Amino acid sequence: MRYAIYFTPEQDDPLTRAAARWLGRDAFTGMPLTPVEAGPFSAAEISFHTAAARRYGFHATLKAPFRLAEGQSEQALIQALTKFCAQMEPVTIPRAVVRRLDGFFALVPEERSERLDALAGSIVENFEPFRAPLTANELERRNPENLTPGQLKNLYKWGYPYVFEEFRFHMTLTGRVPQAEAPRMERAIDAFFGPLLSEPLEIGSLALFIESEPGAPFQVKSFQTLGWNKTRKTA
Repeated sequence: MRYAIYFTPEQDDPLTRAAARWLGRDAFTGMPLTPVEAGPFSAAEISFHTAAARRYGFHATLKAPFRLAEGQSEQALIQALTKFCAQMEPVTIPRAVVRRLDGFFALVPEERSERLDALAGSIVENFEPFRAPLTANELERRNPENLTPGQLKNLYKWGYPYVFEEFRFHMTLTGRVPQAEAPRMERAIDAFFGPLLSEPLEIGSLALFIESEPGAPFQVKSFQTLGWNKTRKTA
């Protein structure tokens, strides 16, 4: 079993609902959803292009998937997440936009946020005691030969290349889309999500996702809002 700490809005948030329909799966319930048509793409084409992202659910990675360290437990991890979230305050992104990153499409902040970067770094550090060291196979799956020296250092120290100075907040919406189809896909995403993309995005919650076995879809195990006066929820 692996765990991950992700950002995702609340289950009933309009953006969450739209993203679940787009991806074809609700990460809160684990239930598949009927594929959708979008722009010039048929439902089958959208299902194909979202297959890689579907397994992980709608999320932004803050602490990448990890196995529990020896002596740690799921209960202790959930308790630590609850305590951490109570001490943090939400971060608001004025606007999220669609960008193509290394061939795949994602929602990203229109402008980088120092507060969001600081929150992400704090999560990496605070939950490091729960992470078991990477195995040789896990290291190899990260294709270390393709990483920069800084990314490689992060991989060995923190279990993930894209942390701290390498961190870029993004919420993945597709797998890699061929360049020839990229302009049409960007228009389809813009049309599907519509006015939701013009609304501020509040990073006001963290979710503990679990992968019950290798290759299984990730699902929300515990959902926590940030701040002392927020209601906390556990799935």
